[in-house]
Amino acid sequence: MTRVHFIRSIFALFFFGCVIAAAQAQAVHSAVAKENASDLTLATMQEQVANASMHAQRWSGPVTGPHAARGITIAVISEDLHNGGILGVVKGISEAAKVIGWNVKVFNIGGTAAGSDTAFAAVTAFKPDGVILVGMDAKQVHAQLQSLSDKSIPLVGWHVGPQAGSLAEGPVAMNVSTDPLEVARITAMAAVVASKGKADVVIFTDSRFAIATAKANAMASVIKACKECTLLEIKDVAISQSAERMPATTRDLLTRYGKRWTYALAINDIYFDYAASELTKGGFSNSAVNMMSAGDGSAAAFLRIQAGTFQTATVAEPLNLHGWQLIDELNRLFAHQPVSGYLFPVHLVTTSNIAFDGGTQLEYDPDNDYRNIYRRIWQH
Repeated sequence: MTRVHFIRSIFALFFFGCVIAAAQAQAVHSAVAKENASDLTLATMQEQVANASMHAQRWSGPVTGPHAARGITIAVISEDLHNGGILGVVKGISEAAKVIGWNVKVFNIGGTAAGSDTAFAAVTAFKPDGVILVGMDAKQVHAQLQSLSDKSIPLVGWHVGPQAGSLAEGPVAMNVSTDPLEVARITAMAAVVASKGKADVVIFTDSRFAIATAKANAMASVIKACKECTLLEIKDVAISQSAERMPATTRDLLTRYGKRWTYALAINDIYFDYAASELTKGGFSNSAVNMMSAGDGSAAAFLRIQAGTFQTATVAEPLNLHGWQLIDELNRLFAHQPVSGYLFPVHLVTTSNIAFDGGTQLEYDPDNDYRNIYRRIWQH
């Protein structure tokens, strides 16, 4: 069987199952989140937050797999390179591609519908051997992805939907991510623990993305389960419009809630880039609003945490490591093997552990030898 026929057989019949499977997965995850949240005590939250804050954890991912496919050219389609998380993953992909010996071309959507159409048209004309999607909602571009899959082009992605790991149905074979629901829950628990169970919270999300909605709902469930905490509001602000909208949104929230607003939770650090600057302009103290993010661990977020400027925590994803994993997952598909399905453990970056695991370089880059492990897999 040729590679083309094999890959076509893997990805056949995905169209009719994709939307249903994603919806079912989100419903199951939401139900689990609500059930678990209702059983949480402050002591339980303290224990889980402490575990997520540990540093220098050992590698728990794959150690075997196919050797490197040769002569491969891949297209990387990014939602918006202004997003620090997306940029970090793309850098990791480029680093790993050089090691494995592949050619890479990056296509940036820029966060707009027009940019999406242009990028996918350019990728189709480029005719890559494989495609990596970074930071977009796969359901929103399903038709374009199906078109690529119909051409026997294998697809893997990072943060492309609410379900992390190996995807049984749909044109995308693997969604590399930490568990988005667990990321959200740990972030909300950190707020409850830091406030000693008395946090008054605003949550920022982007309803255009299923993964963002799922994370916001999971955070809300934890806050609602805290008897003396208050969920003031869930604020829907498009990530791509955060620079334009967050200053005014921050001022409006301060006007309406005043000192009642003590904690800001968000599905991404980028919201705080503009909220923090607005608070600084207003002369607020660094502890006036405590900011914690459920992703992705941007350089700006690390700077705020180091300086003690409003933001005190972020669930930082191992962006560079995820770039390497995306290359490895795609290599497994080229070798007619299933993806690894590996999910990296949730890690909460705080003032107490930011000096470890790449924190001094303003990133979360786990000190677990993952680069050499992937090199050995590809070169054996």
